[in-house]
Amino acid sequence: MNVNPCAGPLSRRSFLTAGTLGVAGLSLGDVMRLRAAEGKPNAPDTSVIFVWLAGGPPHLDMYDMKPDAPDEYRGPFKPIRTSVRGLDVCELMPLHAKCADKYTVIRSIAHTFNDHGGGSKRVMTGRIPNTPTETVNDSPAVCTVVAKMREKLKLGLPNCVSAVDGGRAGVDTYAQGAAWLGHGYTPFIVDGDPSKPNFQVKNVGVSEEMAQRLDDRFTLLKGIENVRREADTNPALKTMGGHYARAFDMLTSTQARAAFDLSKEPAAVRERYGMNAWGQRTLMARRLVEAGCSFVTVVLENPHINGCFYNWDTHAVNHDNFVDMRLRLPMYDKVITALVEDLHDRGLTKKVLLVVTGEFGRSPRISKADGGAKGMRLGREHWPQSMSVLVSGGGLKMGQVVGSTDKLGTHPHENRLAPEDLWATVYKHLDIDPHTFLYDPQKRPVPILPSGQPIRELL
Repeated sequence: MNVNPCAGPLSRRSFLTAGTLGVAGLSLGDVMRLRAAEGKPNAPDTSVIFVWLAGGPPHLDMYDMKPDAPDEYRGPFKPIRTSVRGLDVCELMPLHAKCADKYTVIRSIAHTFNDHGGGSKRVMTGRIPNTPTETVNDSPAVCTVVAKMREKLKLGLPNCVSAVDGGRAGVDTYAQGAAWLGHGYTPFIVDGDPSKPNFQVKNVGVSEEMAQRLDDRFTLLKGIENVRREADTNPALKTMGGHYARAFDMLTSTQARAAFDLSKEPAAVRERYGMNAWGQRTLMARRLVEAGCSFVTVVLENPHINGCFYNWDTHAVNHDNFVDMRLRLPMYDKVITALVEDLHDRGLTKKVLLVVTGEFGRSPRISKADGGAKGMRLGREHWPQSMSVLVSGGGLKMGQVVGSTDKLGTHPHENRLAPEDLWATVYKHLDIDPHTFLYDPQKRPVPILPSGQPIRELL
């Protein structure tokens, strides 16, 4: 996968010379990503948790198994029945089988971008990207559109958040950039392992020492004003607009500190999700949407299990897909079902819509590569022509399968859908009209989605 971390438009040195901000201990990220906006009555109370399986999960080994296909397609795993008629899942996901009435699997979403970069942009934006590779968006990611459409909300915490592994914090890593909307709408990124005792959410809350230095609000805002004046001459910073002046409120927000604080969860709940990066990152997402965040992306990439590949990109030349899934899927099974059931138990299934997907599926035909001393490796290649997506909550119809693929799982057979249909469904849940026009830097009107309809089977 192509990784292009966002270094930011302003050097640390120039930032520290911008005035009181440097003295107060604020970093570039404090100001660039922390934002709050004016409140309004009757604020919408709907949210999305978007779980991103970076690298592309193998649909034939998870939600769309083909036990009657030839050996070179079906793989070694057996399907098991669920509580929903017509929905079988992999034997490595027994917890999914028990709560299938609480989620729906969409089997017929497809696109044509075979590269990680192109596939990520295609899915993250709901648009055809200008280039088939790289992960720098030419159109705004959906999460950034949500940030734009809900910028008037004042919640005391970031409106859109992305939780990722350490070292993967650039907004371009997974095509989450705002493109021409501007940096002010990129998600607040939380990187690292929340299960670690020394885990910290950078840029949220202040230490007692820093609080003493921030007591003079007037002086702080004067420093922010200095940075704003620099923005007047720096095109990359102009897009931040009034976000600078509201950084103070975010930085000292008790709501933000409480929402990110996993120690407030009972030990049994934390164990239910799993005391690992995936589990605690996902639990944090539930806390954030419950507190009012509109859109939280949870990246489940590296499970940090000995013998696993770092993401879901299990080409035979990278790793043995079936060795990897034997290790990876039990953790995935626990995390996703814990979230599904927790949302249900807490009465959040109308407020919160859960979406789980990657940038594409993986090839139905099994590939082979020489693994040296470990023998022949079996893998699956990139495959955007068919993929499976799990959805749960959002007041939608659960306990069903939407669409189907052909007998080998290679292409949609019934009810072919595209990423924009998925996003039209998400926008409907958020009460955002996808036909609304946004305006690019040339003041040209651009619809939020160029096409797509809410998936009728879910409504």
